[in-house]
Amino acid sequence: MVPLLLVLLLALILFGAGFALKALWWIAMIVLVLWLLGFVARSADSTGRKGRWYRW
Repeated sequence: MVPLLLVLLLALILFGAGFALKALWWIAMIVLVLWLLGFVARSADSTGRKGRWYRW
């Protein structure tokens, strides 16, 4: 009975980790796309030079 519970617990932990990693991959891809869009769509300042679109 105990080995069965350990296997089920291990499967539950691995399923949770897999879901979390997949969600983090999707979040990373969305952030990358937003960063690329901001890099392409940055505006020029009064001197005509392209400035930074982020604050840091």
